[in-house]
Amino acid sequence: MAFPEPKPRPPELPQKRLKTLDCGQGAVRAVRFNVDGNYCLTCGSDKTLKLWNPLRGTLLRTYSGHGYEVLDAASSFDNSSLCSGGGDKAVVLWDVASGQVMRKFRGHAGKVNTVQFNEEATVILSGSIDSSIRCWDCRSRRPEPVQTLDEARDGVSSVKVSDHEVLAGSVDGRMRRYDLRMGQLFSDYVGSECGRGCGTGREDGGPARGTPASLTYPSLPQGPITCTCFSRDGQCTLVSSLDSTLRLLDKDTGELLGEYKGHKNQEYKLDCCLSERDTHVVSCSEDGKVFFWDLVEGVLALALPVGRGVVQSLAYHPTEPCLLTALGGSIQCWREEAYEAEDGAG
Repeated sequence: MAFPEPKPRPPELPQKRLKTLDCGQGAVRAVRFNVDGNYCLTCGSDKTLKLWNPLRGTLLRTYSGHGYEVLDAASSFDNSSLCSGGGDKAVVLWDVASGQVMRKFRGHAGKVNTVQFNEEATVILSGSIDSSIRCWDCRSRRPEPVQTLDEARDGVSSVKVSDHEVLAGSVDGRMRRYDLRMGQLFSDYVGSECGRGCGTGREDGGPARGTPASLTYPSLPQGPITCTCFSRDGQCTLVSSLDSTLRLLDKDTGELLGEYKGHKNQEYKLDCCLSERDTHVVSCSEDGKVFFWDLVEGVLALALPVGRGVVQSLAYHPTEPCLLTALGGSIQCWREEAYEAEDGAG
């Protein structure tokens, strides 16, 4: 006689504040977990990047080398390197252990909004308000990018990378997915008039070519994109726009699968993501909260009060119900209600 499989535990949302860390680096522009979720990075308006153990609340190292505020950062798969981008138009490769600048890549014509490593941490991809994504070889001494993706007609606000795809969101209202294996570009327009089935106008862009980054185009009037991401299972893409709406799209067809509303996002570049088990859509908000929606039902599950002001950035742990939020000059660490902190970590 076979025993029935145990039912999976219902998802738990991180709503218990464990710690608030005053980062001491001006306004925190972004907070990011490292690849295994044991550490986090904070990007400061004071030109610094800091590495923390968020559960213990300990500062491990400060990285100084940018000439202006730091806007985004990422860690490599083996935790040996960091990359960052900021208002000085530079992309910086750091050695984690020594805190030293290993490389500083210059070439963008405007501030760098977003940076990501590829899976092997051999290439850094950077997105800028100059409408381009540039790919920098970490192993080469050449100063110029190995590839430039310049199809966007306005600033690039978000870049995410999978093993063979690059997902980019732009102020021009389009989410572009570059399939590097197939050499194809898929483009979905996400505007405030977007209805079901929107975003199915697909382009085969082939190798990167198109709009020169030096040309300027007026922004489209609808739906500047602030953040994009892949679902953890790789089947969907999530996109947030300045019409205070998040949309879930089928990655392959572009079909609109769901819309999520209730938060406020009309002025700022705010983060969104999916929870560690793809059960909930999560977004920052300009009213001091973080919103959680049930992915399938589309209903609001939790409006988590963080504080007064704009919750500008968030990061979700890769495997556990643990959330980091950034508001003003501090970050907050949240866990599920049943979580009991280990000695020294509470």
